[in-house]
Amino acid sequence: MQTDIPPAFGLPKVVLTFEENLQQGHLFQAGKQLIQQEEHLFGREIGKEEKESGENKEKLKRDYESLLKKVWLSVDSSLSAGAEEVEGLKSAVSCIQQEEEQDRRWGKKPETQAPEWRPRQCRQMHDARLEKMVEKRMEEPNGVIVEGNMSSLKRDICKMGKQMKEDLLKVARELQNCYPEEFDICSVYAGLYHQAFSKRLTEIAKSELDVEDCAYLMSWVNNYYPNDILNHTELKENIHCKSLGDLLPVEVARGLEEQYLSDQETKVKTSISTALRTQEEAWLSGAQPELIEGHPGPISNYVVQCVDRAGKDARNVLGEAHKAQPIMCQLTNFLQSYKKSQEDFLKGKRGNIKAVTKANLASLAQFETYIVTERDVFTEKTRTCCLSLVEDMKDCGYQYLSKIIHADMKVRYRKLGTQSWLTENSVVMSGLLEGLTGHIEKCSDLKTSCFEEFVGRLHGDVMVEYVYRLLKKKLRLKDQGQQEAAARLLCEDSKALHALFTEKGSKEEWLSDILPKMSEVLKTQDPSMIQLEIITLARDYPDLSDCHVSDLLHLKMNLPISDIKMIKESLSENRNSVSSQNTRTFFSRVHRQDHASRFSKMMRLPH
Repeated sequence: MQTDIPPAFGLPKVVLTFEENLQQGHLFQAGKQLIQQEEHLFGREIGKEEKESGENKEKLKRDYESLLKKVWLSVDSSLSAGAEEVEGLKSAVSCIQQEEEQDRRWGKKPETQAPEWRPRQCRQMHDARLEKMVEKRMEEPNGVIVEGNMSSLKRDICKMGKQMKEDLLKVARELQNCYPEEFDICSVYAGLYHQAFSKRLTEIAKSELDVEDCAYLMSWVNNYYPNDILNHTELKENIHCKSLGDLLPVEVARGLEEQYLSDQETKVKTSISTALRTQEEAWLSGAQPELIEGHPGPISNYVVQCVDRAGKDARNVLGEAHKAQPIMCQLTNFLQSYKKSQEDFLKGKRGNIKAVTKANLASLAQFETYIVTERDVFTEKTRTCCLSLVEDMKDCGYQYLSKIIHADMKVRYRKLGTQSWLTENSVVMSGLLEGLTGHIEKCSDLKTSCFEEFVGRLHGDVMVEYVYRLLKKKLRLKDQGQQEAAARLLCEDSKALHALFTEKGSKEEWLSDILPKMSEVLKTQDPSMIQLEIITLARDYPDLSDCHVSDLLHLKMNLPISDIKMIKESLSENRNSVSSQNTRTFFSRVHRQDHASRFSKMMRLPH
């Protein structure tokens, strides 16, 4: 049978035979010709006398075989086809659609005898051939080039992954245009490649894998495959990723994860434990910490890098941040050992204790920053525990440095809150400020953030010491003149101390209000106004106790006992309402300072 080809302008119509259409790759037209013959030979009702010869039917059968051979050849070579062959695929797909429609027509004609080759089920055959083609390309990805030195297993996995990505991109860029939308050809190919890749990786996973091969396989499963392939810009809009399922069975993946995590935990634990032992040996030898950018170098540089690198590797390999949390638990174990090491070291009398303490504070600052910044990689329990350990160690380090200062400043502290302070304030304060300045400058080699925190803590310590000395009952202000003078000195001293500490880096602005608020109590003479000032003080500092109030009012020698009793009773009545307005504490530290001083005297220990 022949078919008409529309003529060019001025030329006669060209009519091609089935053989010519087949030879020139016009598979849709060739198929259409065979369907017309099929309708002519088999389209009559059964029982009609007129029948065509068997020769015509046999020829039609052979022609169909020739046609489908061409169709399947085009399909089978589509992934390796050039531009011209891709155009031929479009004709082959149209032919498949045409054959599917003919199958449906024959299904609606029960009164006629369908040819023996009906239904052809070309779409089903098409999908089956794609499956075989994909399996072969994944089994033998010979055209894929993999660079770098890697194990044979890694090379095999990489080749399969690259083959899949290249083929899926070709489908999305070129082959997709040859198929109608209802074929959803990108998802069909993605499903076949997923199936083939999953089968091969599962086989590999069940074999004996070393740690590196295990990590590489899991990286493909959890990182490269979902991110570089399925989430590729040109693929993600054309593939139904959720319908693909897991690349590895859950139980197989879990076994690999456990193997990988166990190895990583061991490596991290061994590495950071060795680093701590090396550091301990250096401390005990009396060696000075190495200076980094002018500051004592911290061990945290190595530990943080080690833990962070292992954590990031685990997140890449396992695909989810929370799965790396067991590795991050090693930081808790390290900090516990680090804390004990620091405590034991500080009990000694080596000449490098101060320098090592400064280096430790720098380390702790880095640990704290890392834990807070990377909070999502820790469980809440691990993060809280690590921060608690860090805070305890920081307290220990800062207290050691402060203790040195307070021991030397003890003689100067003693003059606060005494008659000498009241009459020779300029001498007392200049000595105090001069001594503090010198000690602060000796700690200026601390890491910047540590230095600022240290100055802030020292700022609080000094204010506690000041108030403690003021309330020690060594000074009595007998009249209004002395009380106003003392109130003025409190404000001046507060301003001088605040200026010193803020200039050095303290951020504790709130400390500047304590002495001025206490001064209001001293200079006020009206009992009812004193009562109001005490309630205001308790509102701002809810840890102000009755003892503190008694000690403060003890300074006012001319205040009757009855008024003192009235003021304290009023505070008790109003304490619930004022204490809930502020959570800042200060006077509880003054109380502890007083308790520590009395205990030291009782035990005859230096305070």
